[in-house]
Amino acid sequence: MGLIQITEQITIEEANLEEKFVRASGPGGQNVNKVSTAVQLRFDVENSASLPDAVKKRLKILAGSKMTDKGVLVIDARNHRTQSQNRKEARERFVDLLRKAADKPTTRKKTQPSKRAKEKRLLEKHQRSTLKQTRRPIKPGEEE
Repeated sequence: MGLIQITEQITIEEANLEEKFVRASGPGGQNVNKVSTAVQLRFDVENSASLPDAVKKRLKILAGSKMTDKGVLVIDARNHRTQSQNRKEARERFVDLLRKAADKPTTRKKTQPSKRAKEKRLLEKHQRSTLKQTRRPIKPGEEE
């Protein structure tokens, strides 16, 4: 079997993927009742040596309910009427998910507001305060 290229650093052997063909529901007439066209692609993320720990963590978050308690990623493809199309879709979704997990999120750098931004904020605050003061009803005995 071959290798599946995820990123430049990450490759996964096809032997580590487990594909199971099951009967699909939906349109297809009597064909649905006799042919197993839906694909369940399984990949053991927890015991995979080809994935770094950081990618495994991000993948666990991204996968959500697609990940079992034992750390197995399950992708179910049943949109097409043929095994080959469903198999292709499952693999594409698998690679897309792994590529998203491999992208390291950029960390936010804290910045300070500029002096001009602070002045502008305080000026707008003062203008708003003045506007609201002019809307107040005048009490008897108060002079403007």
